[in-house]
Amino acid sequence: MSQRHISGRATGAMPFDKYTAFQPIDLPDRQWPSKVLRQAPRWCSVDLRDGNQALIDPMNVEEKLRLWDLLLEIGFAEIEVGFPAASQPDFDFIRRIIDEGRIPDGVSVQVLCQAREELIERTVEALQGAPSVIFHLYNSTSELQRRVVFDMDRQGIIDLAVAGTEIVRQGLAGFDADVTFEYSPESFTGTELDFAAEICTAVADTWGATPEQPMIINLPSTVEMSTPNIYADQIEWFCRNFPRRDATVISLHTHNDRGTGVAATEMALMAGAERVEGTLFGNGERTGNCDIVTVAMNLFSQGVDPTLDFREMPRIRQTVESVNKLAIPERHPYAGELVFTAFSGSHQDAIRKGMAKVDREHWEVPYLPIDPADVGSSYKETVRVNSQSGKGGVGFLLEEHYGVSLPRDILVEFSGEVQNLTEGLGREVKTDEIFDKLIATYTDESGPYRLVDYDLLSGREQDQRCVARVEVSENVVTVDAEGSGPIEAFVNALVETLNEPLTVVDYHEHSLGEGSDAKAICILAIEEEEGGRCYGIGVSRNTITASLHAIISAMNRRWSKAS
Repeated sequence: MSQRHISGRATGAMPFDKYTAFQPIDLPDRQWPSKVLRQAPRWCSVDLRDGNQALIDPMNVEEKLRLWDLLLEIGFAEIEVGFPAASQPDFDFIRRIIDEGRIPDGVSVQVLCQAREELIERTVEALQGAPSVIFHLYNSTSELQRRVVFDMDRQGIIDLAVAGTEIVRQGLAGFDADVTFEYSPESFTGTELDFAAEICTAVADTWGATPEQPMIINLPSTVEMSTPNIYADQIEWFCRNFPRRDATVISLHTHNDRGTGVAATEMALMAGAERVEGTLFGNGERTGNCDIVTVAMNLFSQGVDPTLDFREMPRIRQTVESVNKLAIPERHPYAGELVFTAFSGSHQDAIRKGMAKVDREHWEVPYLPIDPADVGSSYKETVRVNSQSGKGGVGFLLEEHYGVSLPRDILVEFSGEVQNLTEGLGREVKTDEIFDKLIATYTDESGPYRLVDYDLLSGREQDQRCVARVEVSENVVTVDAEGSGPIEAFVNALVETLNEPLTVVDYHEHSLGEGSDAKAICILAIEEEEGGRCYGIGVSRNTITASLHAIISAMNRRWSKAS
């Protein structure tokens, strides 16, 4: 027996017993599990403050301006722009967007500030001239923070919040702007619910919140401490028991310590919250903030207007990567380079069939929850080929990139060649490599036959005459016959001169490219002695020339198999 299991507990196991499970909320009549999200929340981007604070190299003013412009373009109406009392770059950035008139009508700038008089004065100075402002005040309220950090009881924490709110109210008296007050009981998820309601009630009373002029109560999952359903229970409990609910907007600010920040946000919206703070692609401290892109696109995938515009997702991703200097993972939902890409053969086959039948006004394609085109991605990128792929992927790529639809018989045959190629290279094969392999495999000039040249002449009645010179085992012979068209005439000429059977049993023709440089590709099969098919391909700017070369290639390939 392994020493690891002798004691009944694995020796050297992780010290799981030093941690305490989070206690669930007593809410037996919870309503949120049966709710359905039918509209988007109010969105607030915190990329320029919370997201910026989490960067290895914080953004400079010019980089912030690039991201500010992007956030406006996407459609954010509430944007947290910084912590002006704590950072000179934040102060300078805020002054720049105000002085240069960069804040559009209907857009509110949000700032964060601690409840200290000199900091509030500095923040008000930074905001002078802004048309619409959200002033965000916070203090930590959790039992752990009260005990370990502040050494205060509940009343002491309430006194801090009330005093800070009063300082903000006085500091903004006479401020010439549309002002909304926001309060966050930081580390709400670690705060007793009755105390959270008590302190938020005291703050709302001090501010003077009314149904006509509501304030924002932001209930952050500052550190994600439980499964997302418990956060939803906390939000529902608060919404049902907070006495000033009619005078407040309930806001969320989740983090992703357990990897469920998006799920927690969605469930908390079902539980009654109306507003979401987060960042593009989830950048933020530790494991990040709520990923607004994912939450918004999840709504979109359910037929709900997200009110944010992600139609140019690749450009959005590139801009965010540039200013944050952080890469967006290739598997990131909706935005990663590979999220719409299938390598599996069965997936590729299902996507190919779904794309052929889809009604663009009612999207239903296997393995693709949304239409890639809706976020600026190409159908051509939905399938890529490696050693796990099958004929569906090969056929899809050739059709999407080159307009070449392979008949099933040649597709089955050729997919084996592609698999050998991927295994030999030990990597994914690119679309141009697949196409080159197709041409190399089915354009065969190594056999005994080669077309030297040909002429098309008028035959008797409606027939066409083909006179061609064909090299046969290094001897050039002239073949001459008539048929209903140039291909039949060429086949008849070969049969009469070479005295061997030749029957074309499958024929397909496609255009490669457009304009004067376009070429034709002809894919055809000739019958083999046992009744099988042998395919050949010809490529030329002239359709007839491509067809004749395809016949010669098929004859050479048949000869190679027989020899």
